[in-house]
Amino acid sequence: MKESRRDRLDDLYRHYARPLYYYLYKMSGSKETAEDLTQETFVRATVSLTFYQQEDVRAWLFKVARNAYLDEWRKRQRRKKIPFADYIFPMAEMTSPYGLPEDSAIKRETRKNVEDLLSCLPEQYRSILYLREFESFSYSEIEEALDLTENQVKVTLHRARKKLAQLADEQWREKND
Repeated sequence: MKESRRDRLDDLYRHYARPLYYYLYKMSGSKETAEDLTQETFVRATVSLTFYQQEDVRAWLFKVARNAYLDEWRKRQRRKKIPFADYIFPMAEMTSPYGLPEDSAIKRETRKNVEDLLSCLPEQYRSILYLREFESFSYSEIEEALDLTENQVKVTLHRARKKLAQLADEQWREKND
């Protein structure tokens, strides 16, 4: 590997390994799987790095990560294992030693409710919501990462938000009936 290519890959890893890991962790629900898939993403990126420009590499890396995740998910489906853990978000929550215990309990319950709702969404909805809301991807970056057109991104994002709101409403009604 040429020195400039190695430097470029090192730079990419320093900049994008953590966001990719968090994305893959949220998708898989497993720290170990996220670590493995993050490494797999950079292995795949090493092979194809030469034809990507710096300005679109972020979206491209998330696309590679998503494809690695989907490949892993399909393998697990064939083995009849469920690829998602009960939680999409990490359970451990940092709380201030000065905060009220009630606030911490409410936050955990709210987070659990959101995790449950998100786990009910199809993968594409979870991906698009995560990329837009947590990673602040632009529409064009989402287009690149998910292989969609701009209109498909807008429609899918709208449908994902609508479905999430519908699920939240149904959950609220069940609790209050």
